[in-house]
Parts: sequence; structure tokens; C-alpha cells
Amino acid sequence: MRNAEFDKEIVLRSAMTAFMHKGYAKTSMQDLKKATGLHPGSIYCAFENKRGLLLAALEQYRLDRIVKFEQFFSASQQTIKSLKAYLDNVVAECISCDSAQSCLMTKALNEIAEQDEEIQQIISENLLDLQQSLAEKFEQAKVEKSIGAKKDSNHLARYFLMGIYGLR
Repeated sequence: MRNAEFDKEIVLRSAMTAFMHKGYAKTSMQDLKKATGLHPGSIYCAFENKRGLLLAALEQYRLDRIVKFEQFFSASQQTIKSLKAYLDNVVAECISCDSAQSCLMTKALNEIAEQDEEIQQIISENLLDLQQSLAEKFEQAKVEKSIGAKKDSNHLARYFLMGIYGLR
């Protein structure tokens, strides 16, 4: 059997867009074929099924979001300003009403996480990782004296994350 020859990241990002646009249940194999450029047989061969493609897309989404998150903190500005810039970016994504800017995790959480324990676990772990990253940034802001030293970084991170997902 021949190995599939395609750029996995491009395919996964295209699948993400399709899932974010229509949702998991309403995204057909034809939609995925159109979005990814792969024939259904290739999708089944590479990802087993539509759910396997969603799982791989969720992982790519997580990796992409980590890179994007870290980009906000690579500048030499104060951490609190980077947190504000990150939040401003989230708000801009929400305001755009562009399905490509929506959150795949939120979409999957709202649509299928209750019915699929593995997907629910993946999303929970991703959210906990982001919360931990935010808590580290709030700790850094405390060191920089941008926020009070007595503030609980974990509490601030949970509150910040809750606001983000409330927006989305």
C-alpha cells in the first residue's frame, strides 16, 4: 500500500476550519474532502475516521495556540501588557465572527464533549495547561510588581480563562 503524501499540518488546519465552521456533527466527509483536498479513503487511511481527524485537529489546534500564546510574551514589554494584548486578541477574534477565528475546543466542548469522554479529557487537559501557563504569567507580573504580591495567581488565571471562554 502506498503512503499518503500530504502536509499533515495543512490538512489538520483545514479540517479545523471545517469543524469550526459547521461543527463536528454537521461536517460531512464531503466537506472534509473539499476542505483538506484529501479523498475520504485517504482521510480514513491517515486518521481512521472523522473522529480520528477531529482528535488530530484538536492536537494541532493546541500546538498552534501554544505558539500564538507564547508570541505575546516574547516581546520585552511587561507581562501585564502582554496579558492585555493576548486578551485584546481574543476579543478581536470573537468580534470578527469569522468561523476560522472561533475556538475549536469551545466548539467541540459545546457539541460533543458530553458524549465522548476522550474528547472531554483532552479539552480539560488543554484548558488546565492554559490555566497553568496563565498562572505562571501572573506570577511573573507579581515579580515585576505589575500586580499586588498578595494576589493568588491561580485564582487570577482561572478568572482570566473563564472570561475568555465566556467570550467565546
